[in-house]
Amino acid sequence: MTPHGSHLDSARASGGAPAGLTGGFDDDARRLTGGFDDDARRLTECAAGAEQVLAALPSVPRRSAGERARAATAHAEVRRVRRDFLSRHTETVYDLLTDRLTRRPRLPELVDAAAGLVPGLVPTREQMAAERRFVQAEREGREIDQGRFCGAVLRSPTAGRHLVETMLGPTPRALELLDGFRSEGRAELDTVHVERRGAAAHVEFRNPRRLNAENARLIADLDTAVDLVLLDDTVRVGVLRGGIVDHPAHRGRRVFSAGVDLTDLRDGRIPLVDFLIGRELGYVNKLLHGLLTDSAPGAGSERIVTKPWVGAVDTFAIGGGMQLLLALDHVVAEEGAYVSLPAAEEGIVPGVGNLRLTRQTGSRLARQIVLGGRRIATTDPEASTVYDEVVPTDRMDEAVERAVAGLSAPAVAANRRMLTLAEEPLDHFRAYLAEFAFAQADRAYAPDVLDKVERRWQERERRRAARGSRT
Repeated sequence: MTPHGSHLDSARASGGAPAGLTGGFDDDARRLTGGFDDDARRLTECAAGAEQVLAALPSVPRRSAGERARAATAHAEVRRVRRDFLSRHTETVYDLLTDRLTRRPRLPELVDAAAGLVPGLVPTREQMAAERRFVQAEREGREIDQGRFCGAVLRSPTAGRHLVETMLGPTPRALELLDGFRSEGRAELDTVHVERRGAAAHVEFRNPRRLNAENARLIADLDTAVDLVLLDDTVRVGVLRGGIVDHPAHRGRRVFSAGVDLTDLRDGRIPLVDFLIGRELGYVNKLLHGLLTDSAPGAGSERIVTKPWVGAVDTFAIGGGMQLLLALDHVVAEEGAYVSLPAAEEGIVPGVGNLRLTRQTGSRLARQIVLGGRRIATTDPEASTVYDEVVPTDRMDEAVERAVAGLSAPAVAANRRMLTLAEEPLDHFRAYLAEFAFAQADRAYAPDVLDKVERRWQERERRRAARGSRT
């Protein structure tokens, strides 16, 4: 994608707007006019000025309090210009990136192309590569600008709806694997196993050393796995279940999911675009809203493939694991299992959990879960708001098969789609996710989050060292 218009040449000629080490930019450089080319040029110049400020400073962990303040001012000032630019020109930018909605770039490609279209709007590949050399707490926080761009696109009813539908489409990897899955009835991915058994396709998480916690690899594999289930015409029901783990606390047992991998979050290996936003737009949304198999305009029922899903909860479903259950049609849990959304403890927003939890549990209980960290165990009086069935551990397989049989009737898929449309219209989801993108971008780099993640990582390392000393 080449830069639009002549604004890039102007910015290069000027070398960017002058900026002192205080991060102050000339008011005329910041003032937008409403014309796309002029505003893009001014944004590019302001961004170049901010980069001059940052380049004159030491790396993030070596900055003094005064230097951190200068960097914060530089970021804040150029972000105001980006905000003003997007408030005026988001749909123009999206039209250019999608050739007037005729192309469907997926989210990472879209963000990457935006950096080339309007330099300074979002970070470049090179800037993001430089960020990845550091742990989360030692970065400039350039992902914040990616998140705000995504949020601005999603706020637009036209551009946002187009992006949501794009992300409901099958991934290229799933299309490559589809013929093999149809013929063999199984797909072995790095961290996910998919196997067709009768009318059901069983998707098993396999990240055993991390209690089936979600990391970037698992998210990509789940996106592929869910696509395969929805694309295979012989499958009527999907099943999600965690595999057996070898973590010392639960070795040899099945665990549904421990949520986001906080070690990877601390180390900066949980990308905002691909993971924190892309997960919600990708496989999590496909579980509820289905798979877009035809990108041409038309009635939803003609373009969307949707199927019922069963969740089998062994041991626990924490954070993102519990979020998945809110998109499923039948949840079976073993006796003694529990679920939780420890958003207050982790400091980040629990995906679309806030959108879907209230209608399932009611407002008061949802607040206790999200804000107070309350767990819901299978023995609690409120268990029926989360679990459809609670059975002994040795009856889990039988209960899952019974649930599959109950959801295999031909009319189930059509009726669950109509229930979904009534409960969560796609534009309602889009509007929520727009605000989520802004909030999550800021929370991912908030000082309290970085402190909590670091403390939990250090505690984990101490426990690991203690176990090693006993062997």
